[in-house]
Amino acid sequence: MAPVARSRVLKEAPPLLNKPADVHIIGDPGLCPGFFLLPNFALVNYLSIGKIVGSFGVQGEVVLQHALGKKTALQDLEALFVEMRKGEFLPYFIVSARAKSDTEIYIKLEGVDSREAALKLNQRPVWLEESDFKRFASASASISLLGFSVIHGGENLGEIREVIEQPHQVLCRIDLNGKEALLPVNESTLVKVDQPARLVYLNLPDGLLDLYA
Repeated sequence: MAPVARSRVLKEAPPLLNKPADVHIIGDPGLCPGFFLLPNFALVNYLSIGKIVGSFGVQGEVVLQHALGKKTALQDLEALFVEMRKGEFLPYFIVSARAKSDTEIYIKLEGVDSREAALKLNQRPVWLEESDFKRFASASASISLLGFSVIHGGENLGEIREVIEQPHQVLCRIDLNGKEALLPVNESTLVKVDQPARLVYLNLPDGLLDLYA
């Protein structure tokens, strides 16, 4: 079975080294850590594109596995953010990057100069600022649905906060009636995607939304 890939959107002030004491967590931090509202700062969207899955060589290169939907070397990207612990995001400047495959990139990060240092980043989620995400994500990739609003039966159900890729469908998480709702996006439910308006039209199974009433 293919691995499940998760991508999330978070709102916070850049860049966070540690979560301040006056941060207010939106939603259930156990289910979806990383959604923060910081007072007195402009909110910035960050999107999770994948995670570091290993090291390469002895000079500290890491392998980033991503769901951007196309082969890329993240050309001209200055920095990315690594989620070291729940609510703790560290910015890393990129020294060099080169594509390994359609879904993986070799990256040399500033300050990561040995295999041991690279291994400390293994399995850590990686985030980009929304402006950078839009530059590198393919419009046809499931991850590009992050931030779109879901329309069902003429009603706007809310913004997609997380995309979970499964072998035969995609689950989109929204906040519905104060609950986290997982909506299936597949051949039978997807009506259309309006890219300019950032809308996803779905025809959901009868009774599904009643679970979140």
